[in-house]
Amino acid sequence: MPRTSAASAKKLTERRKELVALLEDADRQLAELRHLRESLHDDDEHDPDGVSLSSEWSRLEGLRQSRLEAVAEIDAAAARLDRGEYGICSVCGKPIAAARLDARPGATECIDHAR
Repeated sequence: MPRTSAASAKKLTERRKELVALLEDADRQLAELRHLRESLHDDDEHDPDGVSLSSEWSRLEGLRQSRLEAVAEIDAAAARLDRGEYGICSVCGKPIAAARLDARPGATECIDHAR
């Protein structure tokens, strides 16, 4: 049974809220790291007690970027929903399976064309 536009919109809205919360968490962690870095000297590469601040900064920036991209993907999916194109494969024009959209709400291709 095809998903209704209202159900799809609700699912996309919920996913966007989840992603924004995760993005805010990454931003908070980066702010804490900035504050910590300001209070320490820059040579943390030889710290025997754990991961260097530079490594952690890099990890958090990567996580933040990934979450920004995920939000953009959901926003693009919402725009396709508004245009009546959500859930339609951009390659073959056939419906994308509901299970695929549940797993990847921003999917633009059916499983056959995503391979």
